[in-house]
Amino acid sequence: MEKRLEKGQQITDLYPAGMPEPEKKEGKASDKPYKAELMSKNFPDLSKHSNWMAKCIHEDMYNRICAKKTKMGVGLEICIQTGVDNPGHPYIFTVGAVAGDEECYETFAELFDPIIEKRHNGYTKEMKHKTDLDSSKLNGGDDLDPAFVLSSRVRTGRSIRGFRLPPSCNRAERRQVETIVSSALASLDGMFSGKYYPLNNMTEDEQEHLINDHFLFDKPVSPLLLSSGMARDWPDGRGIYHNDAKNFLVWINEEDHTRVISMEKGGNMKAVFERFCDGLKKTEDALKKQKQAFMWNEHLGYILTCPSNLGTGIRAGVHVKLVQLCTDERFNEILKCLRLQKRGTGGVDTASTDGIFDISNLDRIGFSEVELVQQVVDGVKLLVDMEKRLMDSKPIDDILPKAMRPPSPEKPAEEEKPAEGTTSPVADGDAGIDLDAEGTKEGEDKAPEEAAAAGEAETKGDGAADGEAEKPADDGEKKEEEKKEEAKDEHHHHHHDADAPAES
Repeated sequence: MEKRLEKGQQITDLYPAGMPEPEKKEGKASDKPYKAELMSKNFPDLSKHSNWMAKCIHEDMYNRICAKKTKMGVGLEICIQTGVDNPGHPYIFTVGAVAGDEECYETFAELFDPIIEKRHNGYTKEMKHKTDLDSSKLNGGDDLDPAFVLSSRVRTGRSIRGFRLPPSCNRAERRQVETIVSSALASLDGMFSGKYYPLNNMTEDEQEHLINDHFLFDKPVSPLLLSSGMARDWPDGRGIYHNDAKNFLVWINEEDHTRVISMEKGGNMKAVFERFCDGLKKTEDALKKQKQAFMWNEHLGYILTCPSNLGTGIRAGVHVKLVQLCTDERFNEILKCLRLQKRGTGGVDTASTDGIFDISNLDRIGFSEVELVQQVVDGVKLLVDMEKRLMDSKPIDDILPKAMRPPSPEKPAEEEKPAEGTTSPVADGDAGIDLDAEGTKEGEDKAPEEAAAAGEAETKGDGAADGEAEKPADDGEKKEEEKKEEAKDEHHHHHHDADAPAES
C-alpha cells in the first residue's frame, strides 16, 4: 500500500477482506463554501478598541480585503493583529496596524489610507510627500544654549526594497538584510568609519560598553511589538553599528530593517543634522553598489513598518531643561502650537521628574526633513527664551505662539459685524480660520500628541483627528486632561534604547 501511495496509485484492491468501501463525498458540501462562510465570520470584535485601525475598519471592508495577499504572501491578519490584541485606551490612540511588506500599503489601501489620513493630520491619498536632505538649507541650529539644551539627536528608519518587513519576514530574509546593510556600513570611511556588533555574537566586554553608552537595544517586551511579530528569533539577525566617535549609529532589524541615528551632547543640532544627512547618503550609495535600494514612493515617502513613521520617518529631538516653563499651565498648548511633542528622558511613555524633557517634532509626513528639523530648532529656541524669562520672573505673553497671544491692550478685540447683504464668516463654517506661526490653520484638525507603546501613542482628545471640535477648556475638561495623564502613566513601558520605537 505504501509503495503504491508513493507512486500516486489507488489501493482499494489491496484492502483486507470485509473492509467497507470508503464513503463517497457526493452530495456533501465542499470545503469552499465552508471556508467562505468561515472567513465572513472572522471579523474581530473591536467594540472596545481605541486605535486607528479599529476606528477605520468595518465588517464590509474586512470581507472585501481579508482574502487578499501581496505578491510576497502577506495577508491582512498580519497587518491588524497588533491592533486586535491591544485595544488601547480611550485617551491613548495607537495606530493598531503595521505593514508586512512594501506592497501592503497598496494591497490594503482601503484600510491604510484612512488610518494614515487620521493619524497624520489629514494627509490624504492624493497628496505627495516631499523629501529634502540638504542640510545646508537649515537656518541656525548651531546656537541652541547648551546650558539648557543638554543633547541633540536626529533619527529615522529605512527599509530595503525586495524584502518583507520585520512583522512577516523569515529568518533567511532577516539575515540577508543584516548581511547587506552591515557590508555597506563596513565600507564607510572617514568620520563614519566604525564597527558592527551582531547581538548574537558579541563578547561580554562589547555588550557592557554598548550598555554603558546606551546604544544597546533589548528584545521587545511591549505587547504591541510582540503582537506585531517583532521579537521572533531574537536576537538572530540583529545588530548595532556605530562609528568610532560614537555619534552615528545604525540599528539593524529592530523594528525596521534599519534605524539611523546621529547624536551628540549639547545644542549643536546643525552639526547633528549635517552628519545625519551625510551618513544616510553614504550608506545609500554603498547599498546602491550592491544593487539595493530603500523603499520610497512619491505619496508615502520612505516606507517603514509602522504607519506613524511614514514620510520622513524623522524624529529630531533635544533633551532640554525647562524647569520653570513646565509648571506653566500653558506648556502643553505652547507645544501643540509649535507642532512639538514632549516626553520624559527615560524614553517612550515616560514623564519628566526633573524638568528635563525630550522635545521633538510631532509631524512625519507632508513636510521635508529640513522643514521638520527647522521646526524643532526654532521651537526649542523659543522654549529656552521663555524659560529664561520665567527664571527672571518676567512675563512671556508677548512671545507666545501667535495663536495664543492675548489681544493687545491698545487694540482690544472686537467682534466685527458683517456688512448688510454679506454672510457672517462664522455662519459659513470656515469662520475665523487663519494661519498661526507654524502654518497650521487654527481651528483645523490637529494631529494628537504622540506617546507610544510600540510606538508613540496618541491622545484622542487632542482633537479634530477624531472629528471633534476643539473647545475652550473648562473645569470638566481639565479633569479630562488629568485622566489622560493618568492613562498615559498606566501605559508606561521600559525601553533601554538610544531612541524609542514607533507606535504600532
